[in-house]
Amino acid sequence: MRLINLHPDRGTRLVLGLAPFGALMLAYLIGSAVRLAANPADKLLPALTTLAASIERLAFLPDPRTGDILLWADTLASLARLGWGLGLATGGALAIGLAVAVLPLARAALSPLVAFVSMVPPLALLPILFILLGLGEVSKVALIVIGVMPVMTRDLALAAHALPREQIVKAETLSASTWLIAIRVVLPQILPRLIDSLRLQLGPAFLFLIAAEAISADAGLGYRIFLVRRYLAMDVIFPYVAWITLLAVLLDIGLTGLRRRLFPWSELRA
Repeated sequence: MRLINLHPDRGTRLVLGLAPFGALMLAYLIGSAVRLAANPADKLLPALTTLAASIERLAFLPDPRTGDILLWADTLASLARLGWGLGLATGGALAIGLAVAVLPLARAALSPLVAFVSMVPPLALLPILFILLGLGEVSKVALIVIGVMPVMTRDLALAAHALPREQIVKAETLSASTWLIAIRVVLPQILPRLIDSLRLQLGPAFLFLIAAEAISADAGLGYRIFLVRRYLAMDVIFPYVAWITLLAVLLDIGLTGLRRRLFPWSELRA
């Protein structure tokens, strides 16, 4: 049998999926043991017991200086910024993408601008945003919006353009107005793609969030990572990076479940 036709069963898929993670964990344990054997004070690859103690301190014990439980305070601050940024970006992308897809005049006026803005490196705009909007929450949210919305807008417009033209023609023959075509024909078919586009932008959104928090913040996951890096506190950095990754994975799973629940027909079409 050719390898291209060899499909693993469910148990084999589970083993193959977990194997790379097991290999990474084994490599870390070996590297940590080697470095700690050479230098017990080494901070680069802390032992699992050290990581566990740091997680307990960060996630369960109040900070002596502020009284907050640092991990949860930082998580709430970051998720609030991320939620505002992704919410505004999603709403803006849906409105502009739908207009560009349905209205030729809007397409001619907005498509070049959206394409141009999507090519601007968002992190290069961070100093400008801090100068114009200050060092508060607005500039951090604005960076997420600017970094995410143009890409989502172009993605939605492309998805709308891929819809069969016959659907628009049939709606027009039934005397549907432009507004009705946009709401009843185009919008329901691009909403699943909107959720998928949001899923694909979770990684960049976290990147922009952490970059903004690293420069100017008093709480947040990115702020904490860059605060302790000067002390080489890898026992804090590793758990925070793992927690950020877990949050992104959980958001991705949640959005996937939401799409399947709201638009089950999109699975059949895919």
